[in-house]
Amino acid sequence: MNKDAKILLNSETEQLAKLQKIVTQTIENEKLILDNLLHPPEDVLTKGQKISDKVASFGGSWAFIISFFILLFAWIAFNTITPLRDNFDPYPFILMNLILSCIAALQAPIIMMSQNRVEEKDRKRSENDYLINLKSELAIRALHEKIDLLLEEQIKVLFDSQAKQLEILKRLERKIMKEKP
Repeated sequence: MNKDAKILLNSETEQLAKLQKIVTQTIENEKLILDNLLHPPEDVLTKGQKISDKVASFGGSWAFIISFFILLFAWIAFNTITPLRDNFDPYPFILMNLILSCIAALQAPIIMMSQNRVEEKDRKRSENDYLINLKSELAIRALHEKIDLLLEEQIKVLFDSQAKQLEILKRLERKIMKEKP
């Protein structure tokens, strides 16, 4: 095999080794990110958290609003239409106001607990988005390193070939000078 071909093959082998090193390093850097994204920590909910989520989802639904209006309308209708002796909450519906206040007083903190859990989920989602962005940045950085390495190798090959061409030109010039009388 020609000396120049061996040098070229060795330089390609070195280049491949450098590229392989960059890829290996990138994979190692991304391992933690990939593990976190592929295997997110499981949410361990307490009984109270599960109940607050269910209350919040029902309390913010049309089913709750419609059933609540039907119940209030039935309450008011019953206490307005029936004779006074059968009314359990006559006008101005003080008992109904007390029950509504109690429902609101209990429902508000339960919904806030659920909102806190949603906020925690949003925070974790934001962290995952950050990790995905970081992974993309690492991939881009690895691509930049690969391109820089390729450019460096190309420039090296160009300089080597230029040096060889200059050497050949000098030999030719010497030969010409020797042949001139």
